[in-house]
Amino acid sequence: MASRPGRWLRDPLFLLWVTAGLLAFVVQSGELGTSDTTHRLQTTHWLWTSEPQVFPNEYPEFGLHGRGGRLYSWYGIGQSLLMLPADLLGTWIAHWQVFAGYGDDPSVNGIVVSYSTNILVNVLTALVAFRLLGQLRFGMQESVAGVLALMFCTTHLHYTQNMTENNYIMLLTLTGFSFQYEWLRTDSRRALFVGSCALGLNLLTRLTTGLDLMAAGVFVIFVLWLEGLRGRQLWPRLLAYCKVAAPVYVFFLGIDRVYQFCRYGSFTNTYVAVFAREYHQLDPTLPANFPWSTPFHIGFFGPLFQPEKSIFLFDPLLVLAIFLLAWLWKRLTPEVRAYGATSLLLLLAYICFYARYTYWAGDFAWGDRYVSTTVELVALVAAPLLMRYRASLNEERLGRTIWYAGCTLIAVSLMIQLASLAFWLPLETYQMETLGHPTFVIALRFKNIAAFALGQMDAWGLNTEAMHWDPWDYVHITTWNFLPFLLRVGAAPGWVVNSALAIWLAATAALGTVLLRLRSSLRTAA
Repeated sequence: MASRPGRWLRDPLFLLWVTAGLLAFVVQSGELGTSDTTHRLQTTHWLWTSEPQVFPNEYPEFGLHGRGGRLYSWYGIGQSLLMLPADLLGTWIAHWQVFAGYGDDPSVNGIVVSYSTNILVNVLTALVAFRLLGQLRFGMQESVAGVLALMFCTTHLHYTQNMTENNYIMLLTLTGFSFQYEWLRTDSRRALFVGSCALGLNLLTRLTTGLDLMAAGVFVIFVLWLEGLRGRQLWPRLLAYCKVAAPVYVFFLGIDRVYQFCRYGSFTNTYVAVFAREYHQLDPTLPANFPWSTPFHIGFFGPLFQPEKSIFLFDPLLVLAIFLLAWLWKRLTPEVRAYGATSLLLLLAYICFYARYTYWAGDFAWGDRYVSTTVELVALVAAPLLMRYRASLNEERLGRTIWYAGCTLIAVSLMIQLASLAFWLPLETYQMETLGHPTFVIALRFKNIAAFALGQMDAWGLNTEAMHWDPWDYVHITTWNFLPFLLRVGAAPGWVVNSALAIWLAATAALGTVLLRLRSSLRTAA
C-alpha cells in the first residue's frame, strides 16, 4: 500500500488532472467573471427558491417579459443546471455564523460556485481531451502536450477564470466527439448514447450548439469516407448512428422547447424573436432586422482581422494548427484529417452564423466568445502535430524553421493567455470609450500590466469623470484579478486575506512542482 502514492506520482494521467485542478484553483478571482453568468446563477437560484429569474430593477438592461407579464432570463438553462449543486452548497455556507459580517463582493456563494464549478469543468475537460487525442492515435507525450497547450495557451484559460458557458460547451463537445468516435470503432451503443447525451446537453446551454451536434455527425462520416467506406457499406452505419443519436437529440430539444414555452408561451420561437419585438417597442428607431442588423462582411471578417476581436491574435495556436494541417495533410491519419476538417468547418459555420448578429463580437469578452470554443477545438491538435512530425520536419528544408516558429507561437500564446487573467475583462472595453476604435486589445493589456506594476495607472486613459462608475467597478479593474487581491478591497478580516494569499502562493508553487513532475514522468515513460 505504501507504494501506491509513489505510483500515482509517476502516472502522467494522474499528474495531468492534478495540474488541471491546481491551474483552475490558482486562476480564480472568486467571482463569476461576467454579468451573463451572474444572471444564469440567478436562474439557478430561481430553480429552488422563491426568487425571480430577473429582478425588476434589472430591466430593460436585462430580461424579457414572458408569461404572466413576469420577467425571464433569455439564456438557456444548461449552465444554470450545472451550477445548481454548487449554488446549494454555497448558499448554505454563506449562512454560517462566521460569515455573518461579510456581505461584500466577491460573495461567499460566488466564491464557492466559481471555484467548485470551474475546477470540475477544467479537470473533466483535460481528461476528455486526453482521451480524444489518444483515440486520434497521438502518443502519450503528444496527448499531454495537446492538453497542456489547450489549458495554458488558448482562451480556454481565460474562460477558466471568467465562467461564461464556453468551457462547459467545450467539455460537452469534446465528450460527444470522443464517445461517438468510440462507437465508430467498437460499435458500442452505450458509447454512442453517452456521446449523444453530451451533445444534447449542449442544446440546453446554447441552442446554436446544434452546429456542434451536426459537426459530430460530420466527423463520423468523414472518418468513414476517408477510410474508403462508400455507398451500401456506409448507409447501414449511418442508420445505426441515427437510431441511437436522433431520439437523444429530440429528447433534449424537447426539454429546451418546454422551457421556452414555460417562459414565453411558445414551443417554436427563440428568445431572439421576443428580444427583437420587445426592444423595438422600447426603441422604434432600431433597424427593422434587429438583432441581425450587422452587414455580413463586417461580422465575417471582424473575428478574423479586427484587432479588438481577431481569433488569430487571441488564439495564435490556431495559426499553427491550420498551417500544420495543411502542410502535413498527406501524412495525416484519416481520423486526424477528419477531425481537422470538421473543426475548421465548424469554425467557419459559427463565424457565418453570427456574422449578421448585432452583437457578433460578444460585447464584454476576451476575444470573440461566440467562436472561441471552436477555435480551441482546432488548436487542440497544434502541439501534438508539431511534436509527432518533429523528426520529419527537421529533415526538410524549412523543417527546423517550422519547429522553432511553432515553439515561438506556443510561447506567445502562453503569454497572451496569462495576460488575459491579470485584470477584470471590461478594463479595455472601458478604455476604448476614451481611446476609440480600433484598438489592439492585446497590446493594450500588456501596456496596462506594465502601467499597473509601475504605479502609472493615469496612463490607462480612463476618463473617470465622463464615466458614471459603479464604485466597485473602478476598484475591481484596478486590482489584480485573483481572489487574494480582490479580498483586499472587500470587507474580509485581515487574517482571511492573509490566509487566502498564503494558500494561493502555495497552490501556485504546487502547480509548478506538479508540472515538473509531469515532465519527468513523461521522459521516464518515453
